[in-house]
Amino acid sequence: MSRADETRVADTGVPKTAHTGAPAERTANPSRPSPLWALALFRSELTVTLRRWRTLVLLGVLALIPILIGIAVKIETSDGGSFGGGHGGEGEGPAFFPQITNNGIFLVFASLAATLPVFLPMVIGVIAGDAIAGEAGSGTLRYLLVAPAGRTRLLLAKFTTTMAFCLIATLVVALSSLVTGALLFPLGDVTLISGITVSFDEALLRALGVAALVALSLVGIATVGLFISTLTNSGIAAMATTVGLVVTTQILDTIPQLHAIHPYLFPHYWLSFADLLREPVYWDELIKNLGLQGLYVAVFGSAAWARFTAKDITA
Repeated sequence: MSRADETRVADTGVPKTAHTGAPAERTANPSRPSPLWALALFRSELTVTLRRWRTLVLLGVLALIPILIGIAVKIETSDGGSFGGGHGGEGEGPAFFPQITNNGIFLVFASLAATLPVFLPMVIGVIAGDAIAGEAGSGTLRYLLVAPAGRTRLLLAKFTTTMAFCLIATLVVALSSLVTGALLFPLGDVTLISGITVSFDEALLRALGVAALVALSLVGIATVGLFISTLTNSGIAAMATTVGLVVTTQILDTIPQLHAIHPYLFPHYWLSFADLLREPVYWDELIKNLGLQGLYVAVFGSAAWARFTAKDITA
């Protein structure tokens, strides 16, 4: 058990045995935990997650991607040419790239479009897949379960931690993009996809909205990863399965012959965030995306709860 895990177990308020210092099983009926205790458990879980070297490395890679994209665009356009010849379908991720040289805020949209299909969901898959299985594999899960919160509250803390990490990972990409874009390219009024020009302040608000939509787009795969994590005691197996599912689903979403199932695949509407950069905003696919992610949360969240509450914890 790592020092961070020992601290977290201690924070749960579980009594220790006199001789071993390990958490002792409660023999009396425990008092009902207060909401503040549940909040402390969430804070502890989030702190432990963010302190892990693996998490810091993954966030560092996400922060590096916009920097590399910005430098690549800057180098390619240093002779006055346009990036990629200025091509790209309207509303598609690559269409943002030619606009970066005109306004650095487009680096935010381009970086989110570049990381959303693979990098962001893979990072989320690693964190979600390790949430329960990693604890079981390291031997800390049994100690956490003797805390007064019980299995349901522990699973809820894991779920909210994973959801919070979706937002954190997305904001890391967005903030790195914004800083890099401001340093390498000019900033100013922004011409939206629909051709209407808005002020930089409004564009910044839309960029924040895009980041929120991207974070919400990841909650489906995060919940699936959490469910997979309840099926095994191997963190590596859970992470590999979740990441493999991301790749497989992305491939399925590109096969025209499978168009009938495309609307039910969690990544199908991911790039619909581009509709927030229109005036008026196109809400149809945005709402479909949020509804689909909510469906995945409901189905796989319930499955994770049913599995975890009945799981035989021996490690």
